[in-house]
Amino acid sequence: MGYYNSTEPKKRNKGSFASGFTGILAGAVLAGVVLPGFTDIEQGIGGATQQVENISGVENVSSVVTSDVTEVVDATSASVVGVTNLQTAQQNQFSQNSGSSEPQEAGAGSGVIYKKEGDSAYIVTNNHVVEGAEQVKVTLSDGTEIDAEVLGTDVWTDLAVLKTSSAEIKDVAEFGDSSVLKAGEPVIAIGNPLGLQFSGSVTTGVISGTERSIPIDINKDGTEDWQAEVLQTDAAINPGNSGGALINSQGQLIGINSMKIAQDAVEGIGLAIPINSAIPIIEDLEVKGEVERPALGVSILDLQNVPAPIRQNELNLPAELEKGVVVESVAKDSGAEAAGLQQSDVIVEMGGDEINSVLELRQYLYTKAEVGDTLNIKFYRGAELMEAEVQLTEGV
Repeated sequence: MGYYNSTEPKKRNKGSFASGFTGILAGAVLAGVVLPGFTDIEQGIGGATQQVENISGVENVSSVVTSDVTEVVDATSASVVGVTNLQTAQQNQFSQNSGSSEPQEAGAGSGVIYKKEGDSAYIVTNNHVVEGAEQVKVTLSDGTEIDAEVLGTDVWTDLAVLKTSSAEIKDVAEFGDSSVLKAGEPVIAIGNPLGLQFSGSVTTGVISGTERSIPIDINKDGTEDWQAEVLQTDAAINPGNSGGALINSQGQLIGINSMKIAQDAVEGIGLAIPINSAIPIIEDLEVKGEVERPALGVSILDLQNVPAPIRQNELNLPAELEKGVVVESVAKDSGAEAAGLQQSDVIVEMGGDEINSVLELRQYLYTKAEVGDTLNIKFYRGAELMEAEVQLTEGV
């Protein structure tokens, strides 16, 4: 099964390059589902029509067609923007233009304006949309292009915050409450599939599932590093939709479109970051430029990756112990060092939760703990099960 980010990469000729975004790349097109609740058509304003021609007894009329979807889109689409990642291309030394160092488009995605304050406006998008960018351009719904500054990015949640001039900004998205979403609830996705050529595209569908956990290999080493908590929707999420808006029927932003499952046998599975999960990350990135997270002060690896003979003969662990987290090294002046943890200790429990892998340890630290907390850690040192109280410090 493949999990793909929905950023639209820019195609290059020889001598150029395509940006390698961290995380997950875009895949095939998914089909959205149009719900009856979205297609109740009202003719005209208050049902009125306007006669425009009557020739030979044939009457032609023009109608203003509105629906729940069109009203929501009219009210919210201007808050969704295009985001272009610009990077300096690697030059061919034999090319006539080898002296040029102008940044070129390396990829394009979407973003949502969530705040306007004084002379500045703030936009949330995906980390993988702006990763590696030397410059970022934002394209408004009317085609106006403005420069943007990357205030901060977070690889774990795949979020980024941009800052730009508010002079041309008119509309700002309203945050909804993703915690009250139910399966079957209608939603609208707005973004720029396949880049700015199809900017402001609208697809409709439903919430297919809430609180989905999707394994992510962030550093592309073949090992799962993180479990992303996402919303599942059948509204079409295509390349270039990354960072765009998932909106409820009240016109409120309830998710940031992020990725999709792209597989021949799979159709209609798009994924979005719930806005309730995104808001604290957005606030940290806007104010601090990074997300403050707790750390033990150790480098670690999965016990399952250690061959059985080494587990028993060198680490001297019990034969039945097959899962846990091995301490490879302990950072100087860290909470782990102060608590007495040593190289080759195997952590099996943290704060009362069983820890079977690096992913589970990281998930516990980043979702249940805070900097300054003191956690009870259980670990094996050889065949002996031991305990320690570790104070968490700020990490990355």
